[in-house]
Amino acid sequence: MNNTDLSHCSNIIWDWNGTLLNDLDVCVKAINLLLEKRNLETLSAERYTDIFTFPVKDYYEVAGFDFDKEPFETVAVEFMDHYFRLVVSAGLHTSVNDTLKYFKSSGRKQVILSAMEQGELINLVKKREIDHYFENIFGIQDHLAHGKLEMARKAILETGFDRSVTCLIGDTLHDAEVAGELGIQCILVADGHQSWKRLKSSGYPVIQSLNEIRKVF
Repeated sequence: MNNTDLSHCSNIIWDWNGTLLNDLDVCVKAINLLLEKRNLETLSAERYTDIFTFPVKDYYEVAGFDFDKEPFETVAVEFMDHYFRLVVSAGLHTSVNDTLKYFKSSGRKQVILSAMEQGELINLVKKREIDHYFENIFGIQDHLAHGKLEMARKAILETGFDRSVTCLIGDTLHDAEVAGELGIQCILVADGHQSWKRLKSSGYPVIQSLNEIRKVF
């Protein structure tokens, strides 16, 4: 981490859930409501960050859901119903506003890339009054959260970002996977949906929170 220098990166691709939006507790509460309803063992936040992954269907199966008994789509939609009811209480991570302001004042371009449905994503970003920091906001077309690689490719094309000076900031190994596929830089924040130990396995630099971001950029 100490040798990481991303100051040359003039384009920032932000993940949303867990990276900018502090929604870990919301996701744990929502999934536990589904698990309780099915008389399955609920998850602690620690257990959640140890098993959460993309596509989320895989994580649901590890959590105990049986998709031979009910369709994945049913569970996914039920989860999102709970999520959007609860997420009104979720704030931004500490230092988000300062970090976005710092990047904007230094002339960097910023976009959001999320595995959340586009309309809901834009709504959440606007309600937290940070939409003016972003050149664009890229979400997916449904609530099934298969992943965001195709959307990432589209985002690079639409923005025209030079990949050699672009960095993705996220909180999951899927973010690392996307960055690797795009051939861009990546830094992971262990303050969201996956544990520090899992993120370190990516080979990319990991910081504990956005408070450390200026040491890197």
